[in-house]
Amino acid sequence: MNALSKIAVTPGEPAGIGPDLIVELAHHSWDAILVIYADQDMLAERAALLNIELALIPYTGQTTKAPMGSLYVHHIPCDAPVVAGELSTANGHYVVETLKQACEANMNQNFDAVVTGPVHKGIINKAGISFSGHTEYFASQSNTSDVVMMLSTDGLRVTLATTHIPLAYVAKAITQERLDKVIHIINTDLKLKFGIDKPHIYVCGLNPHAGEDGHLGREELDIIIPALNKLRDEGINITGPLPADTIFNPKYLDDADTVLAMYHDQGLPVLKYKGFGQAVNITLGLPFIRTSVDHGTAIDLAGKGEADAGSLHRAILKAIKLANRRI
Repeated sequence: MNALSKIAVTPGEPAGIGPDLIVELAHHSWDAILVIYADQDMLAERAALLNIELALIPYTGQTTKAPMGSLYVHHIPCDAPVVAGELSTANGHYVVETLKQACEANMNQNFDAVVTGPVHKGIINKAGISFSGHTEYFASQSNTSDVVMMLSTDGLRVTLATTHIPLAYVAKAITQERLDKVIHIINTDLKLKFGIDKPHIYVCGLNPHAGEDGHLGREELDIIIPALNKLRDEGINITGPLPADTIFNPKYLDDADTVLAMYHDQGLPVLKYKGFGQAVNITLGLPFIRTSVDHGTAIDLAGKGEADAGSLHRAILKAIKLANRRI
C-alpha cells in the first residue's frame, strides 16, 4: 500500500455541475492521489468553458500527486457530445460505466476509496438502465447484500433503514430482520471506519410520536422495539425508538454518534437543513470506502461558474481520512 491513498473520483452526469466541480479540484492541494474516471475531452471542454487552466495527465499508475493545476484522468469516452446544461440519454451508459470501472478499481484493491459526483437517475433510467442510486448500484456491483446510506455534516450523522423506495412501501420494508442487519452494519463501520469504540445509535420511530403506545401505529411495538431489545442484549448501545419530531435536538444529538431514520425523507431534510452543501454521503457496509456529494446535478448551473464545490471537497477529505485510517 502506498503512503498516499489513491482515490477514484467520478464526475457523475456530464451535462451537470459535476465536471465543473472536478476541473476546479486541480487548483487545490490534496493529501492523496486523485484519479478522475471520466472523458478527458469533456473535462477539457468544461475547463475551457469556465476559463480554468487545466492540464490532464493520463493515469498509468502514478504514485505521486499530480502537479498543481493538473489532474490524473482514467479516460472513459462519452457516447455523445456533451453540452453543459442539456441532458441527453445518449450518455446514460457512459455515466454507469464510470461507476463500474471505479468500483472495479476499488474491488481489485488498486484504490483506497471512490468519491462520486451527482448523477441524474431519471436520464439513466430513460437510457434503458435500471438504476435507483449509487448506494444500490455499488452494493450490486460488489455483491454486497446489505448496505446503509449515511449522510454526515458537522455535529450530525444520519443513517437510513430504507433508502430510495416509495413511501407506500416503507412500513412493509421495516422488519426485525432489516433493522438487525442495518444496525449491525452501522455499529461495525462506526467502529472500523470511524474509530468509535462504542458507538451510540439513536433510533427514530416510524409513526408520529413513535406510535404513541400503539394508538398511532403498531410498528414500534411489534417490530422496532423487539428488534432494538435483541440488539441491546448483544451489547450494542442503542437509544430509542424516539419520535422523529423531537430526536433532532441537542438533548439527544450531543450524545449520538448517528441517528437512524426509518426512511429517506424522515432524516435527510433535517441533515440537509443543517449542512446543505457541507455534507457528505457515505455508504456503509461496502468492502471499500465510498463517499459522495449531498446535492444533485444542478443542470441550470452547469458551465456558468456558479457551482459550490464545498460538498465535493468535504467528500474527498472524508474519503482521505477514512482511507488513511485503514492504511
